Amino acid sequence: MGRKSTKENKNIYQISREEMNYSREAAAEKLGFLSSDRIEKIENEKTLPHPEEVLAMADCYKNPALCNYFCSHECPIGIEYVPEIQAKELSQITLEMLATLNKLSREKERLIEITVDGELSPDELPDFLKIKEELEKMALTIDSLNLWLDQTIISGKIDKSFFEDK
Repeated sequence: MGRKSTKENKNIYQISREEMNYSREAAAEKLGFLSSDRIEKIENEKTLPHPEEVLAMADCYKNPALCNYFCSHECPIGIEYVPEIQAKELSQITLEMLATLNKLSREKERLIEITVDGELSPDELPDFLKIKEELEKMALTIDSLNLWLDQTIISGKIDKSFFEDK
């Protein structure tokens, strides 16, 4: 094992590796196609990782959140279109989902009124934007649920085969 880093501002890749108690050399050996020098450059932010490297690190370090981090912070397309997903507990995710569903349930009739003619008039726009905001909250909550599920599967708390088509 190499020395433990005392660097204060560690990036998510280094934190994830160290949480697995892997040295850079051990991580490089487990990853197979990344050298310890390449891992060091990624962790010291001298270079950005490639998507396939992030996928491999997420699997090796048992941290699926690395993929969302990469897409929402480092990929030029993702920065524009992919929101950052926060890891949350299942109870919090469930409560957020129920709160959003309740709000959307109350707004359902208004959405029908707005969209029935296929047009969006200026007086309908404020209500439509509020409903769209709630739908975006629901999408983020679903993404949080998927991240929670991925993390639960990768940690071994749920058998992945349960989700495979039979």
